Amino acid sequence: MDLLNTLVDKGLRRELPTREEALAVLATSDDDVLDVVAAAGKVRRHWFGRRVKLNYLVNLKSGLCPEDCSYCSQRLGSSTGILKYSWLKPDEASKAAAAGLAGGAKRVCLVASGRGPTDRDVDRVAGTIKAIKEQHEGVEVCACLGLLSDGQAERLREAGADAYNHNLNTSEGTYGDITTTHTYADRVDTVNKAHAAGLSACSGLIAGMGESDEDLVDVVFSLRELDPDSVPVNFLIPVEGTPLAKEWNLTPQRCLRILAMVRFVCPDVEVRIAGGREVHLRTLQPLALHLANSIFLGDYLTTEGQAGRADLEMIADAGFVVEGSDEVTLPQHRAEAQGGGCGSHGAEGAVCGSHGAEGAVCGSHGAEGAVCGSHGAEGAVCGSHGAEGAVCGSHGAEGAVCGSHAEAGCGSACGSHEAVAVPAGEPRTDLVAVRRRGAGTDLAPNA
Repeated sequence: MDLLNTLVDKGLRRELPTREEALAVLATSDDDVLDVVAAAGKVRRHWFGRRVKLNYLVNLKSGLCPEDCSYCSQRLGSSTGILKYSWLKPDEASKAAAAGLAGGAKRVCLVASGRGPTDRDVDRVAGTIKAIKEQHEGVEVCACLGLLSDGQAERLREAGADAYNHNLNTSEGTYGDITTTHTYADRVDTVNKAHAAGLSACSGLIAGMGESDEDLVDVVFSLRELDPDSVPVNFLIPVEGTPLAKEWNLTPQRCLRILAMVRFVCPDVEVRIAGGREVHLRTLQPLALHLANSIFLGDYLTTEGQAGRADLEMIADAGFVVEGSDEVTLPQHRAEAQGGGCGSHGAEGAVCGSHGAEGAVCGSHGAEGAVCGSHGAEGAVCGSHGAEGAVCGSHGAEGAVCGSHAEAGCGSACGSHEAVAVPAGEPRTDLVAVRRRGAGTDLAPNA
C-alpha cells in the first residue's frame, strides 16, 4: 500500500504526515489492519527497538472533584460508587509506589483529583516525591495534579519531579462538549507552565468519546505541535454513572488504527497505551505493543486493569522486553536535547527534564484511569501478590475481570466477575470493574 510506505519513510525521517494521510490511516479497513500495524511497527522499532516502558499510577486523592469532565468517574456529582478519599500520607503513597516498582515499573505517576493544587497541596506532593525517591534510587516521578498556578511547576521541579502530565484529551473544537468548568486554553496554559519549568512533558488524548476522525487528527496534530516527550493514548472506559456511560464506540481494530496514526504523527515520542486497553483492545493487546512503547502496569485510578503478571507475560510472549531503569527511554536526539532524557537516571546520573528544541508538555484529566493525570480517568494502583508471587488481577485469559485466584492469595481484593461470552460488537460492561484495592484501601495493590 503506497500510503503505508510513504508514512514509514516519513516516520523514519521524523517528517510530519499530512492531515489527509493521517485521516487515511483511520479510514483503512479491518482487512488491512495487520498491514497498518506492520508499517507503524517499523517506525516504532526504529526509534525504540523492542523495549516496553512500564509506568505505575498512584491515586493520591480520589473523587471529590469540582470539575464536570464527562468521561470521568471522579467528576462533580459522580454516582459511580468509586473509592473516595483525601490525600494519602507520603509513607502511604510510597508504599503504594513500591508495589509497581517491584513489578518492573520505572516511572511512578502521582495523580490527584481536583481542578488544580493549592500551594499546600504542592507541599504535600513534594513530601511524597521525596519519600519515594529516598527509597527508590533512579525512579522517575511524574506529577499530575490538574491546572497549575504560577510558580507551582517550578516548585515541583525543585522537589524532584521529573515530569508533569496534563492531557489535551480531545480537539479544541469539541472540548466544550465534554467539559464546561475549564477550557482547552486552560490545559494548554498548564502545559506551557510545565514546559517552562523544565519538566518533561506528557500530554495525550482520550479516544472513544463520540469524536470524529477529524477530531482525533486535530488533537494529535496539536500534540505534535506541543512536542511532548510522551503521548498517552486513553480509550474511554464507559463507567456507569458518568454522562458517557453509553459511549461504546471502539473496536480492537479501531484502537489499533488510532495507535498507528499517533505513531506516524509522533514517530520518535514515547507513545503510551493508557486507560481502557483491556476493555477495548482485549485479546489484541499484544499487537498494540508493535505501535506503542509504553504501558501502565496493573490498575488505573478508579478502575481495575489487567493483572500485573499478565502484563509481563504478554510483553515477553509478544517478543518484547521490559525497559530497565538504567536505559534511556527517548531516542538519542531527544535525550540530548533535554540533558539526558526521561529514563536516563543511570550511570551518568542524567535527569529527566529540561526540554530544549525538542521539548514539550504534560497533562492531566485522563480518561478512565489513564495517563498520569488528574480528573482521572479511571485508574490507579493495583496489586495482591499471593504465596507464589502471583499477581491478583483483572481481565484474565478468558476475558474475565479479576478472577478468583484464591490460591494466589487474591482474596477479597479481587472482583467477582466471571468469564462472560459476549457477542462481537456488544458493549463489554463485564470488563469494567471499580477498583477496590491498592491506594486508599487496606488491600494489596495489583502490580
